[in-house]
Amino acid sequence: MRIVGAGTWLDAGRPVDAGRVVELGTLSGLVEYTPGDLTLTAHAGTTLGDIAQATAAERQWLALDPYGTDAGTIGATIATASAGPLAHAFGRPRDLVLGVEAVTGTGAVVQGGGRVVKNVAGFDLTRAFTGSWGTLGVITKVTVRLHATPAVDETFVIPVGRSWREIAPVLDRLAAASVAPIALDVVSAALARSLDLGVDDAAILVRIAGNARSVAAQRGALGPAVEYPSDVWRGLRAADGATASVFRCSDLPTRVGAIWDVLAASDRMLDASPRRGIVRCIGLGVVPEGLSTVIGERLPAAAWQALGPGPASDLLSRDLRAAFDPQRLLNPGIFGNG
Repeated sequence: MRIVGAGTWLDAGRPVDAGRVVELGTLSGLVEYTPGDLTLTAHAGTTLGDIAQATAAERQWLALDPYGTDAGTIGATIATASAGPLAHAFGRPRDLVLGVEAVTGTGAVVQGGGRVVKNVAGFDLTRAFTGSWGTLGVITKVTVRLHATPAVDETFVIPVGRSWREIAPVLDRLAAASVAPIALDVVSAALARSLDLGVDDAAILVRIAGNARSVAAQRGALGPAVEYPSDVWRGLRAADGATASVFRCSDLPTRVGAIWDVLAASDRMLDASPRRGIVRCIGLGVVPEGLSTVIGERLPAAAWQALGPGPASDLLSRDLRAAFDPQRLLNPGIFGNG
């Protein structure tokens, strides 16, 4: 069975060999929202846009901004562990999800976690289901942690050169300055043109937020930079469109420069999160040789084959799946191993 939420990212991951579809798009809406506890529980088909609208009334937000649009669902975001630029400060989905409800491949309804921040007892089902791409169970309900909306939220563009040798000194200066960005990404010249940043080469996007006094101090420490509308982050998340090939490389932060220079030679759209050790490449259907850990998002069939075994091919992952979905009914093949 193919698990489908809003259906906005069905071509992600390895091809799924399934004859039936489990649709969760209509399983939407808030189950419980407690602003005083900064927690929210929603059905899996609830879109990120709906959650943003509900929490904005209480000056709160869910600091998850996966690549794509706000039409994506909370269930798919947790199932795929998709993270965007805000992971720089707020962490990945596994850091913000407090609990899940799911239906396993045997038909059992299981629950992990709860509605409180500190909730650990026994096997951590919540983190096991986060990033499992539906291979352990169909997520039906999610509880997440919220944050207060900052009073001031500003974005700045810093033009830099194309090679990492030109980019690195600016990043080092920012790291030494009294600046605590909630998002910091490097975009290639091609992506900067797509986002209409008004620069000729690569650029660094810096997002700072907080109270007015804090943001003013950080703005002063930022150095030469141009303020830009915060909508640029929405454009960055959706830059790959609906059909472009996308993969990302993950390594130590000290290796980001070497990965960048290999991929930048093709003048493709690149987006790097240097402190997280991630470089994301859009529009290149062939993965160059010699790169570090490559994680495919949307690739041609031949490129998937070149990546070798899927990420869940180890013994522990296979045994875990056998416990929750022994007949391998859910999203078969999405990890490349049945």
